[in-house]
Amino acid sequence: MRSRSSTIRTGRAVGAVAALLAGGLVLGACSGGGDDDKKDKGSSPSAGASVSLPRLDGANLEIAAVWTGQEQTNFKKVLAEFEKRTGAKVTFVPAQDPIVNFLGSKIAGGQPPDVAMLPQPGAIKQAVDKGWAKPVGPDALKEVRKNYSQGWQDIGKVDGKQYGVYYKAANKSLVWYNAKVFENAGAKEPATWKDLLTTAQAVYDSGVTPFSVPGADGWPLTDWFENVYLSQAGPEKYDQLAQHKIKWTDPSVKQALRTLAQIWGKKDYLAGGQNGALQTEFPNSVTQTFTGGDQPKAAMVYEGDFVQVNIGETKAKVGTDAKVFPFPAVGPTAPVVSGGDAAVVLKDSKAAQALVAFLASPDAATIQAKLGGYLSPNRNVPVSAYPNSVQQKIAKALIASGDDFRFDMSDQAPQAFGGTPGKGEWKDLQDFLKNPSDVAGAQAALEKDAAAAYGSGS
Repeated sequence: MRSRSSTIRTGRAVGAVAALLAGGLVLGACSGGGDDDKKDKGSSPSAGASVSLPRLDGANLEIAAVWTGQEQTNFKKVLAEFEKRTGAKVTFVPAQDPIVNFLGSKIAGGQPPDVAMLPQPGAIKQAVDKGWAKPVGPDALKEVRKNYSQGWQDIGKVDGKQYGVYYKAANKSLVWYNAKVFENAGAKEPATWKDLLTTAQAVYDSGVTPFSVPGADGWPLTDWFENVYLSQAGPEKYDQLAQHKIKWTDPSVKQALRTLAQIWGKKDYLAGGQNGALQTEFPNSVTQTFTGGDQPKAAMVYEGDFVQVNIGETKAKVGTDAKVFPFPAVGPTAPVVSGGDAAVVLKDSKAAQALVAFLASPDAATIQAKLGGYLSPNRNVPVSAYPNSVQQKIAKALIASGDDFRFDMSDQAPQAFGGTPGKGEWKDLQDFLKNPSDVAGAQAALEKDAAAAYGSGS
């Protein structure tokens, strides 16, 4: 069971952030993927560096993360700046999900990376429990305390000690849409779930399938559920379910699954139907929404701000061809769900601690912010660093939430339940997507797997 220091402090600002997003998503007409000019800016030294780094000539470091494609390319530009300023050599090590298993095999083989980017608080807790993770050193801790709200500090702690530094955040309460399809259908951006269903029907009637759902990947399905559940059941229930203080057989879960089934249960609303969705991976779910002109495979795709990286792989431009609206309110308030990736030291050294201190500074985050498709929880990153007004508004909303936000529920869970492909919640929601009429069966499977995972703490 998770320690108290790893639970998420949240509350008042959910409504405020939703209002800010709803009122402020005035879209810029530039691509979130970043062009060559932006890439050049990202690789140049930051003016007026805010963090002092030691010379580390001759030092060699490895940092592991599950990031691929443009996200990995952009992060390597951040590492290049660290190399330039310190003289160290940093190698990016591509990891596989679940990253804790990947790290376990590396550690067993005597070759752990120096630093790992862990995408779940539960994974940080596991790394500490296994004796892998090293506490953040004084220089990095100084940067964390200076640049992060208490809430973002706390989710990187285990038993009151700082182990994780959240370098990357995500707003997971956004729906992206093909603007031309909406225009042709006379569809409007919905504010409520009822409005969303009306919009979906208008799109369908115009001859385009409403939704692209990446069912081949279990994690986006958990995000769909969390947004519906947070808005419908409310923040207190959300926290209780996140900590398994109520069971997945609770009536509130039944209600959320029935709500999801209003979309997932309509074969004609999903690109390729349920079977097609279960064969669609996340990157393709985005690109198929923004290719094919005004006759794409789907009109809308739900996921976080990082969708812009994948849109950048198409000819669509954020703000003109690709637009976004906040996840609609299912209950009284629109949901705001956040996620993130934290840097954790596995091999304690002056160089590893310096790298984490750099990642905790505005210097590092500002480089990647300029490249698009990235969001930092660092409150001292200038909003102007983000390349378009979509990301600027999302960044403002995240920082405005302060300590009061809801972190991704599955990322708070033990990895065996909330973070393993083909198992636990990921698999159970894939099975539910396959058969959305079996709400009771889905609840039973979710509770069985949750009870086993929370009971063992794995």
